[in-house]
Amino acid sequence: MDIRQLRNKLEQQKGKKAEIENNISALTEELREKRRDLTRHEQAREIIKEVGQKTQQQLSVHISDITSLALESVFNNPYELQVDFVQRRNKTECDLYFTREENKVKPMEASGVGAVDVAAFALRVASWSMQTPHTRPIILLDEPFKHLKGVEPNKRVLDMIKEISKRMKMQIITVSDERIPREDIIETADKVFEISIKRKISKIKEL
Repeated sequence: MDIRQLRNKLEQQKGKKAEIENNISALTEELREKRRDLTRHEQAREIIKEVGQKTQQQLSVHISDITSLALESVFNNPYELQVDFVQRRNKTECDLYFTREENKVKPMEASGVGAVDVAAFALRVASWSMQTPHTRPIILLDEPFKHLKGVEPNKRVLDMIKEISKRMKMQIITVSDERIPREDIIETADKVFEISIKRKISKIKEL
C-alpha cells in the first residue's frame, strides 16, 4: 500500500471519526433534553398530585358537612358522614362511612336505613351544588325517605327540605305517601297535590 492509499484511508477514518463525534454530540444533547423533560414531567406530576389532594380534601369537607348537617337536622343522635379517598387498581375511589363517637360503619350496615335515605338525599344536593355550570335547580324524587320511621323524624325531614330549597333556591319535587298528618305536609310545602285513581283514571287535586 503506497502513501496515497494510506492518506486516503486516513481521510476516511477522519471522516468516520467526525461523524461519530457529531452523533455523540447529538445524542448527548438529546439525552440532556430528555432529562429536562423528565424533570418537568416529575414536577408537573407532583403539582397535579398536590392539586388532586387539595381538591379531594375540599370535596370531602363539602360533602361531609352537607350530609352531616342533614342527618343532624333529622335525628337526635345522628351519625356523621366520613369521606375517604383511596387508591384501587390505579384509580381514585371514594368510600363513605357513618361515624358516631369512635365507631365507624358502612352506611348499609348502620342501624336504620332511614339514615341512608337522608344521606342519599343530602349527597344528591351536594353533588348538584358542585356542578359547573349548574343544571336547572330542580330535583325530582320518588319516595326518597320511604325507610324513615317515626312521625317526628318525617316532620323534621320536611323542614330540612324546605330550608335547603330556600337556601339553595332549588325546587324540590317529591312523590310520597302520607307518613305524617296531612296538615303538616300542607303547612310545610309550597304546593301539595293529591293523586288518586278511579276506574283506571288518574285524578289530580291541589290541596
